[in-house]
Amino acid sequence: TTDKWRDRQSGEPREHTEWHSVVFNDRLAEIAGQYLRKGSQVYVEGSLRTRKWQDKEGNDRYTTEIRATTMQMLGSRQGMGGPSDDGGYDAPAPAPRAAAPARAPAQRPAAPAPSSSGFEDMDDDIPF
Repeated sequence: TTDKWRDRQSGEPREHTEWHSVVFNDRLAEIAGQYLRKGSQVYVEGSLRTRKWQDKEGNDRYTTEIRATTMQMLGSRQGMGGPSDDGGYDAPAPAPRAAAPARAPAQRPAAPAPSSSGFEDMDDDIPF
C-alpha cells in the first residue's frame, strides 16, 4: 500500500509504502501464482489474522496477514489473459457447516501492518 501526500511545510511530495503479507488458498492461490508477477497491481479483499511465533532467540513475534477472499487484477494485462472480463476472482465458497455461527459485523478497512516494534515510524499525528 502506498500513501502519497504533500508536505505541509516544504510543499514537497512525500510517499510511504507499506508491505503486507497476503495469504491465498485453494483456487485463488493457483490463479495468483499463475497471473501475478513482481510489480503487479492487485486489489485484495479478505480478513486479518495475527499469528504468534518465536524467533531464533526465543522471543515472541507477531505477524498480521491478510487472508484473501477476493482478488482483482489492476493495471495493464499485456500477456496476462484471464478468465473474466474484469479480472476479478473470488475464493471458492467454504464447505457448509452443521451450525453456522452468527455473522460478525462488517470490518473497517485494514490499517497498515505495524513494523517489528510498532513504534519506529510514529513521528506523525494520530489520524483521529
